[in-house]
Amino acid sequence: MPGENLSRDEARERAALLSVDGYEIALDLRSALDAEPGAQDAPAASGVPAGAAGPRTFRSVTTIRFRCAEPGAASFADLIAPSVTALSLNGHELDPAAVFDGSRIALDGLQAENVLVVDAQCAYSRTGEGMHRFVDPEDGEVYLYTQYEPADARRVFANFEQPDLKAPYLFEVTAPDGWQVWSNGAGTLTDGVWRFAETKPISTYITAVVAGPYHYVSDTYRRALPDGSTLEIPLGAMCRKGLARHFDADDVFLLTKQGLDFFHDNFDYPYPFGKYDQAFVPEYNLGAMENPGLVTFREEYIYRGKVTQASYERRANVILHEMAHMWFGDLVTMRWWDDLWLKESFADYMGVFAMVEATRFTNGWTTFANNRKAWAYRADQLPSTHPITADIRDLEDAKLNFDGITYAKGASVLKQLVAYVGRDAFLEGARRYFKRHAYGNTRLEDLLAVLTETSGRDLAAWSRAWLETAGVNSLTPQVVYDGEDRITELAIVQDAAEAWPELRPHRVAIGLYRRTPDGGLDRFARTETDVVGPRTVVPELAGAERPELILVNDDDLTYCKIRFDAGSLDTLRARLGELTDPLARALCWSALWNLTRDALMPARDFIALVLAHAGRESDIGVLQMLHAWARSALTRYAAPQWRAEGGQLLAEGALSELRTAEPGSQHQLTWARFLAAVAASDSDFQLLRGLLAGSAKIDGLDVDQELRWTFLEPLVAHGLADESDVAAELARDDTASGKRHQVRCLAARPSAAVKAQAWAQVVESDVLSNALVEATIAGFAQPGQRELIAPYAERYFEAIERVWSERSIQIGMDVVKGLYPDLKDDPSTLEATRAWLAAHEDAAPALRRLVTEAADDLARSLRGQECDAAAA
Repeated sequence: MPGENLSRDEARERAALLSVDGYEIALDLRSALDAEPGAQDAPAASGVPAGAAGPRTFRSVTTIRFRCAEPGAASFADLIAPSVTALSLNGHELDPAAVFDGSRIALDGLQAENVLVVDAQCAYSRTGEGMHRFVDPEDGEVYLYTQYEPADARRVFANFEQPDLKAPYLFEVTAPDGWQVWSNGAGTLTDGVWRFAETKPISTYITAVVAGPYHYVSDTYRRALPDGSTLEIPLGAMCRKGLARHFDADDVFLLTKQGLDFFHDNFDYPYPFGKYDQAFVPEYNLGAMENPGLVTFREEYIYRGKVTQASYERRANVILHEMAHMWFGDLVTMRWWDDLWLKESFADYMGVFAMVEATRFTNGWTTFANNRKAWAYRADQLPSTHPITADIRDLEDAKLNFDGITYAKGASVLKQLVAYVGRDAFLEGARRYFKRHAYGNTRLEDLLAVLTETSGRDLAAWSRAWLETAGVNSLTPQVVYDGEDRITELAIVQDAAEAWPELRPHRVAIGLYRRTPDGGLDRFARTETDVVGPRTVVPELAGAERPELILVNDDDLTYCKIRFDAGSLDTLRARLGELTDPLARALCWSALWNLTRDALMPARDFIALVLAHAGRESDIGVLQMLHAWARSALTRYAAPQWRAEGGQLLAEGALSELRTAEPGSQHQLTWARFLAAVAASDSDFQLLRGLLAGSAKIDGLDVDQELRWTFLEPLVAHGLADESDVAAELARDDTASGKRHQVRCLAARPSAAVKAQAWAQVVESDVLSNALVEATIAGFAQPGQRELIAPYAERYFEAIERVWSERSIQIGMDVVKGLYPDLKDDPSTLEATRAWLAAHEDAAPALRRLVTEAADDLARSLRGQECDAAAA
């Protein structure tokens, strides 16, 4: 990533100097079908592509019309390209060799009004950044799409790559015959060229192009407006032809229409970007991207086999999250990445809000409490935690801040803000925000101004406590009973981490629970209070009968770690599964997991709770999280000497639940997947092999292609299936998804030679696409193969600085995070990490952050293992 960074100071200086009137961009993508410059797409024996001779390029011609506030001044444009053919500024030809350094074009002697024309050869991408090119192994078809956030539009056309230099865009694209092309505006094909309607003023990072022989389905959204007219929005949805038979576009359109209804009802600002296409694309790095008029999603949201309702809920949430961005992020955009939360926190919150109120997924807040907030809690306890309004010095900082703080913690805090100012005041504030700042850029103070107007509250203190400080508070009940088992005093004690000692105001509900005659554990009393400072007494609950469970933050009104008094913890150990309210159960599970991660509960105790109570969990999303946490407890936090026993217990429990689950149910499918993940005995593996061969049956369990791969990988990883078995499975599923599964399985084989090959393919070569890098790393890092991968700890620290400097930031992140030797879980790895950090103080801050985070996770694991060993 040399020379590709952009600092906040540089962006401020350029924004003060320049304003952009418009872009005209012409792309010639016919080279996408040219013969390979090397053997880029030819399969190798290892299941991954062989080397390529050089970058495949396409022609990009950009005309930028812009003004300069100080005529005679100098500035620069952004472009990352292998070569520039021609350059002109205000009609004067420039020597590309003199003014273009590979990432910037120097612009001297600017006039009051300027025209820059750049004719460049830009490179197709294999890393999901810029113009990504994918060859479908199933039919040989080529598919293209763009992905830019935060700053990769410069890989496709010359521009001023920062969010506050908005402008309208005119795209035209020449593509191979028979292809369709889409961009942000509506397009027409004339004389072999696709020409698109000019966009509204938008930022560079949300422009988009999708091109290829995509399967495309259309529909229309209609809505009566107050003036008597009808708003019509053309809808489209697309995917690769190979996925068309699995594409449930009707459900995508249903959710889209429900979302548009919700946002129009509540935002009072009609959707401003004309059409609304949604493209499900291959090898996508993100979940989705909010390009106005052309939202892109990872194609894994098209399900090739049977999945649970949790998967459909997750897709619905992403669809609505991206739709919320049309207003929060696209219409009104943050000035710089410091205020990334102004779009991501709002989209995360509004996505769940819309899903719960407008779609069939009415339990979305339970998933948010159990799943999304777990991401936030982890991120907020890392050394790199930061305030929601972050200090983003440059683009590398920005890339790393698409994290649990910016998304999930920010959404949690907004949820609390809505409770604080009221729903009506919050939504009215949003309406004023859109109207006041449409097509502009904002900062924190702009949002606070409208919310102060509509709520009548001074939000400065709230902002300082919640948006401008980091860390998560813990809330613990302290209770005293009288001789008649009634509450004499109930208080809430608030704690904070030493590094971030802020004690915040929390609006919380406290619920009291006890058993009912029918055997449930139900709430019999509830009150809301404001927790302020280190200790807050709750007088409203004085005199209540002794509860069996006291649940602080009942109904999940605030963002905190929930703790329990001793009596409540005893109740959960014995009767957690009897809690009748799904949200209360989810909150208790989340709290217990936080206790485990904080080394306050032995991992074996958490696993025992899962074995005792997970079988009664009705919410399938919560159950899937419990399975993930239980596996993490075993592999990360359990004492090494207990892992074999713990693994056997989990496998036995999974098999028992699988055999008793309702045939054909989503619970049965979930337990089958979990059994494959924790299989430990010969009989477990015999069952998996029998299910693959058809010689074993479990009533109602449909072993479809995705489940076949799920069963095959543990067999391969334990040396019970070999390369020929993987090849046979690929023959059944010779698709892009099958290729990814094949690569993962091959890298999972328990062989030193295999691990050496996988390491070389990821670390020493840049041939693999982003998706195959991800698959190879996943196969390489098997928890059951610690001895095989231990030798790579030293090599990791020798390689990461070079990888970070030579590879794209996405691949750099994948390698640094994915290959960190945390499975060599002993203090020597932690010591080696600290030694590397001490010796590389001048390494890229973003790289140091990733290594520091990995070390902190390992230190937490080691503390957990000590806690678990002490419980033996």
